[in-house]
Amino acid sequence: MTASAHPQGLVDRLPPLPLESLDPAQRAAADELIAGPRKAVKGPFIPLLRSPELLARVQKVGEYLRFDSALSKRVSEFATLIVARHWTQQFEWCIHVPLALKAGTQPETIAAVREGRRPETMDDEERCVHDFTCELLQQRGVSDATYRAARERFGERGVVDLTGLIGYFAMIDMVLNVAHTPPEIAEGVEPLPGLPR
Repeated sequence: MTASAHPQGLVDRLPPLPLESLDPAQRAAADELIAGPRKAVKGPFIPLLRSPELLARVQKVGEYLRFDSALSKRVSEFATLIVARHWTQQFEWCIHVPLALKAGTQPETIAAVREGRRPETMDDEERCVHDFTCELLQQRGVSDATYRAARERFGERGVVDLTGLIGYFAMIDMVLNVAHTPPEIAEGVEPLPGLPR
């Protein structure tokens, strides 16, 4: 197995596994992923394939959060970008910017998130998502006011789904960052710059 080149000079620590090398559990997990809405083993599922039972469970959680949750696509994709920015996760950023644009997030809003700034172009729903997501990531919880605003807008199920989505993508971003999985560069999508830490 050879490591593939990474555009930032990193070595992909957990590159794709040849199909013929998969054990039965890995093959079953890969087949289930391919048969679902993602249609392929890519991105975080490449490193996760090393733990096929974890992959099988994680991908089901992600499938629900991305495709069936109480949240609109616009809300889900915007929150996903904020989490990707928090973790400086290039793969997820490059995949989800076009999806966020398609769902209705303004380019100026995405550009501000990319630069680590609070977007001035957000509407009320985006402000609610931004405040909740940033507060949870930075403070490891949310204030009563932030919780109330999210509950009023999304209901209790929506708050739980939003919290789950933030946690899911934080885990996915950590897996990708540990694996040094290279991004799939999308046309017109600027990679994330590093931010002062």
